Amino acid sequence: MVSAPILVTKGITKRFGGLTALDNVSLAVPQNTITLLIGPNGAGKTTLVNVCTGVLKPDYGRVEFNGIDITGLPPYRIYSYGFVRSFQIPQPFRTLTVLENVLVAMKSGGESPLRSLFKKLWLKEECENIEKTFRILKVVGLERYWDWETYKLGAGQLKMLEVARALAAGAKLLALDEPIGGTDVSYANKIFENLRTIKEGIGVSLLVIEHRVDIALKYADYVYVMDRGRVIAEGNPNDVIKNPRVAEVYLG
Repeated sequence: MVSAPILVTKGITKRFGGLTALDNVSLAVPQNTITLLIGPNGAGKTTLVNVCTGVLKPDYGRVEFNGIDITGLPPYRIYSYGFVRSFQIPQPFRTLTVLENVLVAMKSGGESPLRSLFKKLWLKEECENIEKTFRILKVVGLERYWDWETYKLGAGQLKMLEVARALAAGAKLLALDEPIGGTDVSYANKIFENLRTIKEGIGVSLLVIEHRVDIALKYADYVYVMDRGRVIAEGNPNDVIKNPRVAEVYLG
C-alpha cells in the first residue's frame, strides 16, 4: 500500500506585479524520501518553498501538509506541525557548544518554580534530551564536535548543525536550500550520505533545492524540475535526467 504524500500543492500561483513566479504548480512529496527540486535560477524553486512554509501567501492554490490545509498559515504554525526549513531554525549561538545549540532547539516541559521542586522530573527529562541529542549528532556526523564552540565549525558543519537542530525540534519534513553549497565534493557527498541516513534511520522526509545536480541526483528518490514558474518534469532521477525538456533547460 502506497502511503499518502507528506506535502501536496494544488495549483499554486504567485505573482509579483507583472511577474508570474509560480504558475499553477502542483506536486506531491512522497513520505520518507529525499525529493529533489531542481531547475535554473529564477525557476521558482525557493518561491515555492516560501509559499509552502508560510513566508509568502499564494494568490491561488492550496498547500496540504500531512493531510492538513496549511495554506497561508504563519510560519510558526507550520513549524509547529513539523514542517521545518533550515533558516527557520534560529542562528546558532556562536559561543555555545554544538551540544548546547541542539539542546536549545529541543522541546521540553519548560521551567517554573513549581517544576523546579521536583528534581526527578526535570533531571530525567534533561538526561533523555542529552541522550537524544547525541544520537542526532551521530546521525549528522557531528558527534566528534559535541563540545566545540559553534564558531569553530566550518560551513558544511554549520549546515549539518542546522539539520541537527531541526531534528531536535521534531521535524517530520525538512526543506533544505542548497545544503552542499560552498562545500568540496567529498564533504558534499558526506552531507548527502548523512541526509540519506536521516531518511532511513529516523524516518524524516526531505525536500532539497540543489544546483549541484551531478552530486545530488544519485541520492534522490524522486525529482521535480521547474522552469519559469512551472513543473516541467518529475519522476525518478534516471528518467528525469533523460527527459528532453530537462536537457533543453540545462544545456540550451
